[in-house]
Amino acid sequence: MTLEKPDAVGQRDREVFQRVVEAAPNPMVIIDFGGSIVLVNAEAERLFGYTRAELTGKSIEALVPERFRAGHPGLRQGFFAEPQSRPMGLGRDLYALRRDGSEFPVEIGLNPIETDEGTLVLSSIIDLSPRKRVEERFRRVVEAAPSAMVMINQRGQIEMVNTQAERVFGYDRSDLLGQHVEVLVPERFRTGHPQLRGDFFADPQSRPMGAGRDLYGLRRDGSEFPVEIGLNPIETEEGTMVLSAIVDISDRKQKEERIQAALEEKSILLAEVHHRVKNNLQIVHSLLDLQAARLTDQTAIDMLNDSKNRVSSMALIHQILYQSKDFAEVNFRVVLDSLVPALIQSYRITPAAIELDVEAEEVHLPLNIAIPCGLIVNELISNAMKHAFPHEQSGRLRVSIKRLDREMVELLVEDNGIGIPPELDFETSQTLGLQLVGLLTDQVAGSLAVNRSEPTRFMIRFPSGL
Repeated sequence: MTLEKPDAVGQRDREVFQRVVEAAPNPMVIIDFGGSIVLVNAEAERLFGYTRAELTGKSIEALVPERFRAGHPGLRQGFFAEPQSRPMGLGRDLYALRRDGSEFPVEIGLNPIETDEGTLVLSSIIDLSPRKRVEERFRRVVEAAPSAMVMINQRGQIEMVNTQAERVFGYDRSDLLGQHVEVLVPERFRTGHPQLRGDFFADPQSRPMGAGRDLYGLRRDGSEFPVEIGLNPIETEEGTMVLSAIVDISDRKQKEERIQAALEEKSILLAEVHHRVKNNLQIVHSLLDLQAARLTDQTAIDMLNDSKNRVSSMALIHQILYQSKDFAEVNFRVVLDSLVPALIQSYRITPAAIELDVEAEEVHLPLNIAIPCGLIVNELISNAMKHAFPHEQSGRLRVSIKRLDREMVELLVEDNGIGIPPELDFETSQTLGLQLVGLLTDQVAGSLAVNRSEPTRFMIRFPSGL
């Protein structure tokens, strides 16, 4: 707009211009070629602490801090030599001076205005103090963070680092600012890193970097170290940036490796223990076998054979654990699949005479429960083989194990043999096998239910212990 001489039309245009300037939300100051203030609005009065009358005709350098005044006239003249709308002091921090002598940061937009009296400059001024305070608080928070913090722009250039980042990477911050973040990335990962960075800026949201992958940082001395990185998008005047929180996890990795090595050593040791226990039990089995071969009393031989079966049952569980990768628990289905046929075979019964039905779910039991359960199955099957099918009678034997719920397990052994005599009292029975069943049931904190015939059933329910 052209400010004309104060005739009827020019005066009207001047008044319109002054009303526009006055209504502007930002402080506005107009100066002439000589640097004298021609016009200010109410916002400028409020910001600088002067009245309009005090500012009008005053040199603009009165609003410039003293340390910048000497160079200001030259910059002003440079603008008038080539007047065009632009921000003032691009790339430099600008400050203004209030009447009370206090300085404050500003942004200034310059706009040339052609008038009959010559070119004037309209300066639009923004007080950056609130923004600077926020930025300063942000910088203090970043600086005080216990993790290394690195902020980069969309071009991948480092805009900010804290002291922890200097310490972790071995750089001075002056060496990092303006550098591409790939300087902190090991060379073998650099080629793909810009693409990953671009993907983040395409969909910026707080998340861990490289979830599921091992990440590494690169120190100034060329050494690599394992890291965890959290990515956080930050909205700024210059656009979206990403603030990376970087944690050196070298110590954690070393501890994990030591723990893993200890676990592997423990696994080897446990495997050796189970192997030796199994071998020792087999030695006991062989000794019992030798002892039985020297006896003629059938009752004594039967007792030794029962003991051999018990030893074999315990050895089998240790063998399964030795072959397993998990020494904390045993899959009892595998135990039954091996134990039940072996027991029946040990009584030299014609395989076709007994129909065997093993119904076993995948039930995992700790060793302290698996061994008593194996012995219970051993005693109940032995009892059935001795008494349920006299005179080589054929029949059916059923063994099952299943989970009733997350905590309780049911173990069942039943047959369709002649049944248990009504006069047999389980509480006072002198039979070692039945006594063991009761004792072992108590050992696993279980309950025993017995059906004497049609079919004969022993049902034990107990907590799995896992």
